[in-house]
Amino acid sequence: MTMKVSTLNFSRFFAPLAMAMAAVALATPSPAAETAPAADAARCEALTQLRLKDTTIDSAVMVEKGAGATPGLRDASPLPAFCRVVAHVRSAPDSDIGVEVWLPAGTWAGVFHGNGNGGFAGVLQGGYGSMVGGLRRGYAVATTDTGTAPATPLDGDALIGHPRKWKDWGRLSTHVMTVTGKAITQAYYGRGATRSYYTGCSTGGQQGLIEALYYPADYDGILVGAPVINRTWGHAAVLWDFIAANRTPGSRLSDAKLRVLNDAAVASCNRRGYGLQGDAFITDPLSCRFDPAELGCQGAETDQCLTPAEVATARAFYNGPTTTDGRAVFFGWPPGSEVQGRFGWAFLQSAANGQPQFGSLFKWVFGADWDWRGFDLDRDMPAVDRALGGDVNDATRGSLRAFKARGGKLIIYHGLADTLVPPGQSVAFYDRQVRELGGMDQARDVARLFLAPGLMHCGGGPGPDAFNSALGGTPQPPIGGPGDDLFASLVDWASGGRAPDRVIATKFAMGDPKTIQLQRPLCAYPQKASYDGRGSTSAAESFVCSSTPNRSEEGGQH
Repeated sequence: MTMKVSTLNFSRFFAPLAMAMAAVALATPSPAAETAPAADAARCEALTQLRLKDTTIDSAVMVEKGAGATPGLRDASPLPAFCRVVAHVRSAPDSDIGVEVWLPAGTWAGVFHGNGNGGFAGVLQGGYGSMVGGLRRGYAVATTDTGTAPATPLDGDALIGHPRKWKDWGRLSTHVMTVTGKAITQAYYGRGATRSYYTGCSTGGQQGLIEALYYPADYDGILVGAPVINRTWGHAAVLWDFIAANRTPGSRLSDAKLRVLNDAAVASCNRRGYGLQGDAFITDPLSCRFDPAELGCQGAETDQCLTPAEVATARAFYNGPTTTDGRAVFFGWPPGSEVQGRFGWAFLQSAANGQPQFGSLFKWVFGADWDWRGFDLDRDMPAVDRALGGDVNDATRGSLRAFKARGGKLIIYHGLADTLVPPGQSVAFYDRQVRELGGMDQARDVARLFLAPGLMHCGGGPGPDAFNSALGGTPQPPIGGPGDDLFASLVDWASGGRAPDRVIATKFAMGDPKTIQLQRPLCAYPQKASYDGRGSTSAAESFVCSSTPNRSEEGGQH
């Protein structure tokens, strides 16, 4: 069989969501395909007869080696032969969780690798990009649609009136995928996995945290990026931004104004020592305050200044949701996040069918006729939390204590130019686990947090973005060892190796994987990369990881 894919590639932006949009289907074999051994094909086909509780095996088909190009990734090298299994688990009324498993034919490394989805999910293709990397490593890989079909990653309207699907999306589906995927894997190979890893970003990041907090026996190592932690307030932040930008015809920030705002924010923060002058990103934006009023028009409006309405919009984005008495109640976006990108500030200002992006969640609570114009933060968010908080906000609760007791290892990373999931949320989660576990040393024994300057949501942005070989659709690290790859670091750490303190992130010139433009260390929180004042700022060795970065830095040689 051939795996046929679209040439559309959103590889640098919101990888899990982008992969969900990739068209992937089965077709006829290509002439170059190599036939898998008959025994492998027979074992694969036999999985259609596998009996698992509440589970239907819809298909089990052998995909031949060289049958097609890689789904959604930049290279077109063929996949190895694998058994492709699609199943559905229906354990309760209105619950229907889709699961897809790819089982490498021939040699199996003995590893089970679960992969996350994006947005409202609803489609299995959301995990394909990351599954490819695991399959090439010889892993058995799996993903889930999180039980939200027929929703799509950007549109959850189909879930209005389906509270069980909200619960599957928020808490249950990834565990179901893992249990089902491991059972299918064991049936195919005749033995269970010796090691298990999970990776995902955005909604996929939330899925991984739920696994670590509530199903600690499922995985030995978990790597998550930009995890959605407080789901209800995360959607409220996007809604807050949309309302700010659309309250009056003159409130929206044009692309030209966003470029000016970004340039000013980066220059201001870096001049004050929160980054290096000359960088296109801010090293420590969470510590920097920037007032967009600095760009206020002094005379006639031009593209180089902001009107009072535009200043108010920018402040709303930076400050985050605020009550009528002026109290900040959730995170805003850090300075430097105004960069141009597929899911940047322009996306947050844009409408989807006349409603804010990801606004479906509010329709679950208030009905299909809900309209953003009547939203009142003080009045409505308590109702949203009462209706949904118990189903979708479990990552705001719980402890890593049991995961740690099992010897599990968790790595979290978050881009500091993210505009879909506030990076401050990951810092707050980690700090809470420090308190839960009795101190930083205890927390660092089970979990590490890496903050990536200039990285947008899961990928893209002006900062170095190649450091995770397990996330499909994003630039791959140049070597792929523990020193420059968070996934390799996770595998090493979970297997008894060293805990990662520093990983090198790479920026390739114009996306060319053969030409390195810039490398910087990502330091395990609470440490940050600090320039040594001597070497090239394009070289990682010119930086040290320090808890007290030097605020007097004035730059270096690029």
